[in-house]
Amino acid sequence: MAGVHTVEKIGGTSMSRFGEIMENVIIGRRPAAEMYNRVFIVSAYGGITNLLLEDKKTGSPGVYARFAAGDPDWQEALEEVRSRMIALNRTFASIGLDQEAADQFVNERLDGVWDCLNDLMRLRSYGHFHPRHYLPPSRELLSAVGEAHSAHNSVLVLRRHGVNARLVDLTGWRDTDITTMDEAIRQGFAGVDVATEMPIVTGYVKYDEGIMSRYDRGYSEITFSKVAVLTEAREGIIHKEYHLSTGDPVLIGADKVKVIGHTNFDIADQLSDLDMEAIHSRASKEMELRNIPIRVKNAFDPEHPGTLIQRDYVSPAPRVEIICGRNDLIAIECYDPEMVGKVGYDHELTKALTDTGISFIAKNTNANTIAHIVPEKSKRLDDCVEIMHQRFPGAQVSVQPVGILSVIGSNMRIPGLLYRAAKALAEAGINVLALDQCLRQVNMQFIIERQDFAGGIRALHREFVED
Repeated sequence: MAGVHTVEKIGGTSMSRFGEIMENVIIGRRPAAEMYNRVFIVSAYGGITNLLLEDKKTGSPGVYARFAAGDPDWQEALEEVRSRMIALNRTFASIGLDQEAADQFVNERLDGVWDCLNDLMRLRSYGHFHPRHYLPPSRELLSAVGEAHSAHNSVLVLRRHGVNARLVDLTGWRDTDITTMDEAIRQGFAGVDVATEMPIVTGYVKYDEGIMSRYDRGYSEITFSKVAVLTEAREGIIHKEYHLSTGDPVLIGADKVKVIGHTNFDIADQLSDLDMEAIHSRASKEMELRNIPIRVKNAFDPEHPGTLIQRDYVSPAPRVEIICGRNDLIAIECYDPEMVGKVGYDHELTKALTDTGISFIAKNTNANTIAHIVPEKSKRLDDCVEIMHQRFPGAQVSVQPVGILSVIGSNMRIPGLLYRAAKALAEAGINVLALDQCLRQVNMQFIIERQDFAGGIRALHREFVED
């Protein structure tokens, strides 16, 4: 398979519009000679994983969250998933989905999940069965259902349209063997001929470490990367419902933003650190090392080449490629007059973050103050602050809600760039609380008050892109 095929990922929102995806991405006006040598990794339909686990944004409990809490309403939540999946099946009737086969698949999987979780509910009433032993596998089991549903439906529809589609179900349904991720993928692709078949692959992979346990909700992009590397793809393509643009079109205006067009993996990492969904940072690493480029395309603008992410690309002319940021952050600031010259002080602060599983986005220091900028959604934020208080009883530890504005580019060695950015923000009436820039000059970050976020994004985009 080496070097001739692409591995392409389709996200959940796009999968919910599968008729358009089939027309724009998979079949369209594509000649028969170009139909194959493409592998598709599919996510669950939009909203399904939220119902199975918990809402990613609001935290509203789904099946797993209720089951983990011992709430008997998990059964009702599972039936809600069943109703939603079958309702989704109905939406694809017009493009040829076999309703009986699709519903049978849903019922078989969810009946099996119901039996498994019900047995675990009985077992948990005995003191010998600890939640830490059965809850992670339960989360894995539930996660796998969404991708299995969308992949199975996709194969049924594509076959109805004359495509030799093949389901590669990596979810390990009722499979008692436990392998590594690499082995699971290799076994799934055993006997697959990408030149004459179109593999439709589940974004979930069952393997020994547990893909949810290790990567949580970003696992489908990990699968995308692993399949690309193990099958030696010539390119990876991520189909989204929007272009990778110079800024958020909703915030800035669709008529003002531009498609980036070309960038590198370093910039993709900067975007991932800001929680932007260009590509999961861990997913891109192996592809970068193997020199497999990634292309981000708008699934509903099929003629546009999108944005190509390559290992060695550097913009030939100095420029800003994207204005972005986050407005859901907390600054944890530690002020201590005894900090000056004290070796290891910073290490102890960072250890408090490590001990509570919190990753920081940015960091500011001076002689007696260190501030870490962390996501507000961090689960053990209060514990982290308390640990800092305990380790440094003489220090003043405070928290403040903040936002970050980022100016990012693969070649931003532009004299006066900082002046222009600060001037644009000042003219918009925005006060900069703190700023960060490494010597490599690929990401300049401004810490600001949250209420200034939208105005700051627009001001910087106007200065560096529109003007």
